[in-house]
Amino acid sequence: MASSPTFLGIVQDVQGATVHVELDKDTISGLVFIDGQGYRVGQIGSFIRIPIGFTDLFGIVSQVGAGAVPESSAISEPYGHRWLRVQLIGEGQRSGQFKRGISQYPTINDEAHLVTEQDLARIYGRPDELKYVRVGNVASAESIPALVDIDRLVTRHSAVLGTTGAGKSTTVASLLASLSDSERYPSSRIIVLDIHGEYHSALKDRATVFRIHPDPASDEKPFFVPYWALRFEELLAITPFGGISDTDRTVLVDRLKAIRLSSLKRQPREGVSADTITVDTPVPFSIHRLWYELYREVLSNHTVGPNSNQNSETEAVACDDSGNPLIGNIMGVTPPTYRPITTGGDNRVYNSGSKLNISRQLLATESLLRDSRYDFLFRPGPWCPEPTIEDRDAQPEQDLDSLLETWIGHSNPVTILDLSGVPEPILVDLVGVLLRLLFDALFWGRYLPEGGRQRPLLLVLEEAHSYLGAGNEGPASVAAKRVVKEGRKYGLGAMVVSQRPSEIDSTILSQCGTMFAMRLSNNTDRNHVTGTASDNLEGMFGMLPTLRTGEVIIVGEAVNLPLRATIDPPPENRRPDSLDPQIFDPEGIQGWNAEMEGEDYRKILKKWRSEDPRLIEEDSGSQ
Repeated sequence: MASSPTFLGIVQDVQGATVHVELDKDTISGLVFIDGQGYRVGQIGSFIRIPIGFTDLFGIVSQVGAGAVPESSAISEPYGHRWLRVQLIGEGQRSGQFKRGISQYPTINDEAHLVTEQDLARIYGRPDELKYVRVGNVASAESIPALVDIDRLVTRHSAVLGTTGAGKSTTVASLLASLSDSERYPSSRIIVLDIHGEYHSALKDRATVFRIHPDPASDEKPFFVPYWALRFEELLAITPFGGISDTDRTVLVDRLKAIRLSSLKRQPREGVSADTITVDTPVPFSIHRLWYELYREVLSNHTVGPNSNQNSETEAVACDDSGNPLIGNIMGVTPPTYRPITTGGDNRVYNSGSKLNISRQLLATESLLRDSRYDFLFRPGPWCPEPTIEDRDAQPEQDLDSLLETWIGHSNPVTILDLSGVPEPILVDLVGVLLRLLFDALFWGRYLPEGGRQRPLLLVLEEAHSYLGAGNEGPASVAAKRVVKEGRKYGLGAMVVSQRPSEIDSTILSQCGTMFAMRLSNNTDRNHVTGTASDNLEGMFGMLPTLRTGEVIIVGEAVNLPLRATIDPPPENRRPDSLDPQIFDPEGIQGWNAEMEGEDYRKILKKWRSEDPRLIEEDSGSQ
């Protein structure tokens, strides 16, 4: 076999999964051609095959040169440089499929061979098989497509990690474009939690975009999250009621359950009854009504007439000039107006004296319900009940089934939930709500055709470090942990995208079965990635600081063998809106070298006030 064109050298030292190979004196380092294909020899990340009987062992070169000399030979060969250190990864029968793991180990004088295109095809799979999706080319053999197993990529979760400017967003866009190919996967469904609104331009030909302020000239849909679909704890987190005492909390639970029950009696709903309803059951109720009734109970003034012993206490509602009582407006978030408190007299006016100590929270909730930035949550379009004083059990036009259908049941394979317009104070809590809603829906419907087991759902968590931080036990982190720990069984997969892997909770990152590691300059981030990877690939991860833009090291369950790949970039008009601004523009249109004339900062002010940065036709002269 030493005369074989693939022969490299012989095994001289074996330490568990680490093998030291001494290159043959006739082996040429650099680039060799076999059957017309070029292969790099002695490159970090290149592949080695060690045949043992009818089995081939496969490994990755992690070190080259004098440092790869085994300790036992270092004294006798102090200047040796024709050595390779190889990390064994898996094995395969000559006529069978490649498998991860090693059942037997090489011995001294076993031959080591270069891995050819035929070997790689056996290892990585065939590009025409539907279970594999192409993401680019193998960097060490550009003729070999880099393929990932779509089953393991989605259900076993994944992470795309890389510093700013490494091509992370473009890589995600390319991955999603491949996964949402309508010809290969006509029933794929993917939800992107887009924190900064980057992906609508990259996936606009296959995605439905939901935004708080949709562009009327496009196909964007309004983004709504019905508050009544939230659990009690989630509702407390995004309203001023979060800091109330345990006693007030118990009362609030009872009131909220009573309002849900009242709504259910008005309109029965399948799957729940008066005996099974809880404070968390997603039955529509009106938070405006809850606020109004609690306001009247806690902040109202009352009067007692001359016949106080006859229980003549009444609510001291003021009247307008025409004598009409100012009872307020529920949906207008206008409380009743009360006559001022008096200290004596037959018709003295006094405060209600409620035992509930939530007056401050009620006033803050009143302000919150009036804030138009939160309308997507507290006035969620057709999912918003609109009670009046006369009809306090008004029902919304639509139920949660229609919301789920608009998110994951439409004709496009990708759904982009653009969260760039969500107020910062509730962003993390809202991410947790979205993850929990989708998990619950697919969990309870897992055996139905619309459920996750028959039609899995991939969740893409962009900028994950901002809400899945280490030590963070907020709703987003709790929900994400549940997805990565249990989601596989119910057809729910996660793709975690971050530029700071060291800031992500290690529990979440360690559950990601596949890593797409791009350029990482920070040593802490690199160590975090290396520590969560299942393979002994310290040498391979040592390349992370020097990866080119668009290059990635893929390790884990979705690839049979870890590889360094060059990602196929999407077309220029299909890339995320995350490119670096140009300081020097060769065309002189923008940047510091451009001539600027007629700047109008009123346009900036208009965008600022509207909280919409998109380039659309400006209104003339408006501010």
